[in-house]
Amino acid sequence: MVTKSKAVVKMNAKAGPYKLQAIDRAFSVLDLLGQSPKPMGLAQVTDALGLHKSTVHRFLMVLERHRMVERTPEGNYRLGLKLYDLGNRAVQQFDLRDRVQPHLRRLVNEVGETAHLCIMEKALVVYLEKIEPSRSVRMTSRIGTSNPVYCTAVGKAMLSVLPQDEASEILGRIRYVKLSKKTLASEEELLRDLEKTRKRGYAVDDEEVEEGVRCVGAAILDNTGRPIAAVSVSGPSFRMTVQNVRHIAGRLMECVQAISADLGYREIAS
Repeated sequence: MVTKSKAVVKMNAKAGPYKLQAIDRAFSVLDLLGQSPKPMGLAQVTDALGLHKSTVHRFLMVLERHRMVERTPEGNYRLGLKLYDLGNRAVQQFDLRDRVQPHLRRLVNEVGETAHLCIMEKALVVYLEKIEPSRSVRMTSRIGTSNPVYCTAVGKAMLSVLPQDEASEILGRIRYVKLSKKTLASEEELLRDLEKTRKRGYAVDDEEVEEGVRCVGAAILDNTGRPIAAVSVSGPSFRMTVQNVRHIAGRLMECVQAISADLGYREIAS
C-alpha cells in the first residue's frame, strides 16, 4: 500500500505543471462564484477569468459532477452543496469554536439575544457558531452560511482593525448590492462607517442585511493584535433599540476582550 502511494505521488509529479494549473484555475472558478452575489452565466465566468470558453465549460462540468457547483433552472452557475458539507466539517474541526463557546454563553445570558462567532473569508463573513437565548423570537441564521463583509457588524468590526493595505485589498473586491433600504451603497459610505467603528470600538449593522434585525459586532484579536474573528449580538430591532445598543455593546466588548486575552493578546497602555 505504501509503495502504491509513492508511485502515485511520483506519477503526479511527472504530470506536473498542467495539472497544477488546472487545479489552480478550478479554484479560481470557485472563488469567483463565491464572491458573486448571484449565479453567473458561462460567458460571465469566461470574461471574468480571461480564459477560453471551452476551458471554463470543462472546469464547470467537472465541478458540477462533484457537486462543487450547481446549475440554476436558467442555466447559470452557483456554488454547490458539497462545499457546504465540507465547510461544516471544517467548522467542526476548528478549535476556536470550543474556546469561544463559554464566553458566548455568558454573553447571551447577560444580554438575552443571539450571539454569533464569525471569520472573514475575502469579502465575506462566515458564521462558525451561534448561541441562542431561550425566548420565542430568535434569529433564523445558520452555521456555515455567509454574508457580505460591508453590511455586517462582524465584517465591519474586523475591517476597522485590519492593516490598511489588507483592508484596501478587501475593499477592492466588494460589489455593493442593496440587501435592504439601509444597506451601505458605496465605498465612501463604508469608510465613514469604519471610522465611526474605530472610534467607539464596535460596529453596528442597523438593519442593513435584513429589515427588522439590528446587530452589534466587535473583533477578536490574537496575540499579535490581528483580527482573526468577530462576535456579534443580533436581535429584532424592537428589542435591540437604538437606546439599548450601547449597553449590549458594552457587554459584547467585555466578551471579545476576554476571548482575545485567552488567545494571548495584551493591550499596550497608551
